[in-house]
Amino acid sequence: MSGMNMPGMVMLDTQEWTATTVLLLFVMWAVMMVAMMVPSATPMILAFLTVNQSRSAANRRLVPVSIFLLGYLAIWTAYSAVATLAEWGLHQATLLSTAMAATSPALNGGLLIAAGVFQLTPLKRACLKGCRSPLTFLMSEWRDGPAGAFIMGVRHGVYCLGCCWILMALLFVAGVMNLFWVALIAILVMAEDSGQGRSSRSNRWSSASDCWRRARHQALVACALVGRSSLQTDWNPHSQD
Repeated sequence: MSGMNMPGMVMLDTQEWTATTVLLLFVMWAVMMVAMMVPSATPMILAFLTVNQSRSAANRRLVPVSIFLLGYLAIWTAYSAVATLAEWGLHQATLLSTAMAATSPALNGGLLIAAGVFQLTPLKRACLKGCRSPLTFLMSEWRDGPAGAFIMGVRHGVYCLGCCWILMALLFVAGVMNLFWVALIAILVMAEDSGQGRSSRSNRWSSASDCWRRARHQALVACALVGRSSLQTDWNPHSQD
């Protein structure tokens, strides 16, 4: 039960990686981050377009949404570079399977625990608040001109990176080339980022509710990944006597 792998991608072997191999891996990570993170940024992009329409009606200079998106993607491109280097390091340490999943139980367990703990931290809540409030973000962070649009995109990307970096790191556990887990994590990210703000009177309850929901989602992912790893171990002929 290895799951669905990305079509057209060649499983990496245990030979020494060349510069071309690393470059192709970086491109794969970058494309995957775009596919996973642009949909979750749709509310912000729509809010940006709404503000631009208001500025156009007032005969004010428009700020290009494409440059805002470029700034947002610059953050995830940088994350892709870090992920590529991490994957290369795992390969050098012979801790990477041909499906690009980490083979170290300690590393996999540590990532799952870290993901669960991070869901409950103040940093997670602060970044999530920035992702969930497009109009508030634009009102407080608005900058005119192309440079301003790029900076706003970068700042929004930083908020989203703060929310989702550990979820993306779970791809090392599931296997970077496994389409099922890529899609599942993308859906979790979209569901998490799409939550709306609540009234101040219920902030304490909603905060506890959000923590519970995130912990529950993370536990489900963890259980599924552990179950998958167990099935693969049972199937592996090298683990048999």
